[in-house]
Amino acid sequence: MNRRAFLRGTAVAGTAAIAGCLERLGFEEESAWDNPPLVEDRPDAVYLPAGKEEMGHYGRASDGEYAVELSYTIPHRFWTVAGDTQRVDVDTDDSMHLMLTVWDDQTDTILPVNTDLELRRDDGSIVEQLTPWAMLSQRMGAHYGDNITLPEEGTYTARARVGPVTTERTGAFADRFDDASELEIEFEFERSDIHDLEFEMVDEDRRGAREAHALMDPSGHGHGGHDGDGPGHAPTSDGPPVEDLPGDRLGTERSADAKITAIRTTADRLSGDGDYLVVCLRTPYNDVRLPSATLNATVERGGTTVLEDESLAETIDPELGHHYGVQLAGLESGDELTVAVDRPPQVARHDGYETAFFDFEDVRYTVS
Repeated sequence: MNRRAFLRGTAVAGTAAIAGCLERLGFEEESAWDNPPLVEDRPDAVYLPAGKEEMGHYGRASDGEYAVELSYTIPHRFWTVAGDTQRVDVDTDDSMHLMLTVWDDQTDTILPVNTDLELRRDDGSIVEQLTPWAMLSQRMGAHYGDNITLPEEGTYTARARVGPVTTERTGAFADRFDDASELEIEFEFERSDIHDLEFEMVDEDRRGAREAHALMDPSGHGHGGHDGDGPGHAPTSDGPPVEDLPGDRLGTERSADAKITAIRTTADRLSGDGDYLVVCLRTPYNDVRLPSATLNATVERGGTTVLEDESLAETIDPELGHHYGVQLAGLESGDELTVAVDRPPQVARHDGYETAFFDFEDVRYTVS
């Protein structure tokens, strides 16, 4: 018998009691996990998965510049994207899916960083060393995570090495995040905490629909507990609304089911003597940033190409958020701007994102 399959078919009110009963009957850890149902006939787009998992929080730490939060949920499959796409299934030895969120402690901006994670027992012995995958999920947005195995219950210390930020930084970020930092979070691993997390199934007639689960509300989910407890979890990675960004919006187009918004700004700190082109690459429903892509721009004026395949730099800015940008000599009314995504976002994906954001077609805008 598979415990999770059994629990999914049982009333939520009896979940904890049934789990304890099954353990007393002799069901071992290796029988606990299984991949949740995978939607059939998935679209090449963002879709609503078959269900969603509750998550818990082990704690957070900050050094005044970087802030991190350590979260956990039921082990589950995901897809890695590093040139080829590979599906990673749940292993029978997996203890949990461990997640790390990294952000700027001053502005609550999610940061694209290098990160490594080391897990130690209370006697100082190292039990796990990993480089978590940069990931996208519908409820958390951008984070770092992996399925991990812990040898036994007890007290552990997670030592996270984060930074530096390797993308371009502008504005107040220009002179920050040059160095790496080590932050520690002590936590207590109990198998019952993982087993008691709920898995909420989506109605069958909605599975695969062109929509997404809502992002978690940072003000309403638990720090130090399960969803719904405590003062809130880490910020999510939805960007500032494009209508609030400074500059002239040239339009928003859709390609590979991503929203691609182009904005021209003349802010001196960005544009120098010309213009600065901002391109926001985001998910279609929750405005989650799509990092680690390669974009370029071409500008035609009166049938003549005045800029060809100019690379856009992945950038973070306190006002503009995460975007892809480039300085231009100056755009004129009537110019035709083409934005191409040469390489899709190189980040792992959870259910609902694994079929989207791959086959991009060029998008075009006319400067007014």
